[in-house]
Amino acid sequence: MTATAALALSLLIPSVGAVLIALTGRHPNLRETVTLTTAVLLFADVVWLLSMATGGGPAPALMIGEIMPGLSLALKIEPLGMMFGMIASGLWMVNSIYSIGYMRANSEHKQTRFYVCFAIAIASAIGVAFAANMFTLFIFYEVLTISTYPLVAHKETPEARQGGRTYLGVLIGTSIGLQLVAIIWTWVATGTLDFTKGGIISGKVAEALVPVLLALYVFGIGKAALMPFHRWLPAAMVAPTPVSALLHAVAVVKAGVFTVMKVMIYIFGIDFLAATGASTWLIWVAAATLLAASIIAMTKDNLKARLAYSTVSQLAYVTLGGALATSMGVLGGSMHIAMHAMGKITLFFCAGAIYTVTHKTEISDMDGLGRLMPFTYGAFLIGALSVIGLPPMGGSWSKWYLMLGAADAGQLVIIGVLMLSSLLNVAYLLPIVGRGFFATPPDAAGHGVPQAQAVGAAAAPGRFLSGIREAPVFCVVPLCLTAAGCFVLFIYGDALYRLLEPMVGR
Repeated sequence: MTATAALALSLLIPSVGAVLIALTGRHPNLRETVTLTTAVLLFADVVWLLSMATGGGPAPALMIGEIMPGLSLALKIEPLGMMFGMIASGLWMVNSIYSIGYMRANSEHKQTRFYVCFAIAIASAIGVAFAANMFTLFIFYEVLTISTYPLVAHKETPEARQGGRTYLGVLIGTSIGLQLVAIIWTWVATGTLDFTKGGIISGKVAEALVPVLLALYVFGIGKAALMPFHRWLPAAMVAPTPVSALLHAVAVVKAGVFTVMKVMIYIFGIDFLAATGASTWLIWVAAATLLAASIIAMTKDNLKARLAYSTVSQLAYVTLGGALATSMGVLGGSMHIAMHAMGKITLFFCAGAIYTVTHKTEISDMDGLGRLMPFTYGAFLIGALSVIGLPPMGGSWSKWYLMLGAADAGQLVIIGVLMLSSLLNVAYLLPIVGRGFFATPPDAAGHGVPQAQAVGAAAAPGRFLSGIREAPVFCVVPLCLTAAGCFVLFIYGDALYRLLEPMVGR
């Protein structure tokens, strides 16, 4: 198979899969088999593209169509996009398995619509990952927003509808009102929107206006959840947990910070940003977001709300890495996209497993649950340690390179900010595990855990050992796999570094 064909298939596989899922909706087992098969095929195709992209030949590219001279819908592989494509396709497989267990155990309605929209969202994320220019990226970015709206409002309660409206309003408002303005300005000033190593802005926009253009981009990319345009993310937590995983780890917010990093590297160019100091203001905005969101997370008793504000904080690490405009900062921020994805999807999987078994959402009601759900709480501990940035978890590498990037930029205060942030991560994540394993349950029986139907069984959730009440196996296996992935990313951190290194010319 040629690289061009593989690129085309990366969009066709999830798109055709969405159609087949809709056609098989009356037969849940067949529908879910189609979902899993589609996810596996997409991942295999992206792995093939990775082998082609790292084989030393020309970068795989595909021209879809030309809108006007110099403005086209086109795909092209580069290191950062390759990493994001691997994240989106790989975690879709795991999330699909988890979704089967969660959606069935909780008797969620309109599951066919859920799986169809999920497949369209993944196709959009792949389009964002492999976009050859800002125009193509913007188109897929908008499709991603629209396709995920039904997922956010899935429960169709008044709260879900309000959350969906906030989600759609903020993301569409920022992308049309700010990002599109920045894209048009770039096109008029430079005559191109192609992602170009070293950037395209230098000498084309007055230096005094470069910070303004950068602000239009970074605040217009609302999916990056930079304060004050972050409110949509906590509001979207009314969605089912597999959707929260999609928002936080697989596609949506990762598409946001990925786009921010692409703009920094290929539109502005990090050497240009460093020479002009145009991104210095953004360093402090990202640092403020990073700390403020962590402090807010500490005040939240609702588990998903705490994890949502944690995500706002962690996304700011990526923006901060790009704003430092150093090679190490960019590499650390880019690596953090992958590291946070694996850690945070683990945490959300665990939150969903807890809800499936106990229907508890407040941390204060979860005392003692770790002794009932040791697999879930053990995985939560691993995911939390990765988000905190402790070895031997993957998150330690990205935070290390971010501190090196701050040192290279002469921003020693930022090193302190990063260290303080990790301590705040400890403060809002580890007590959840501590209460789960060591606190006394509120009732004398120790539990009060209702029965929940397991996948493919009429009885209770999987009792792997006497006295243990875990979620259905289709929920537990994925969270164990992603927890193991936190270790794997630590072991293969060097491979990820080497994949990304060419984008900064090292």
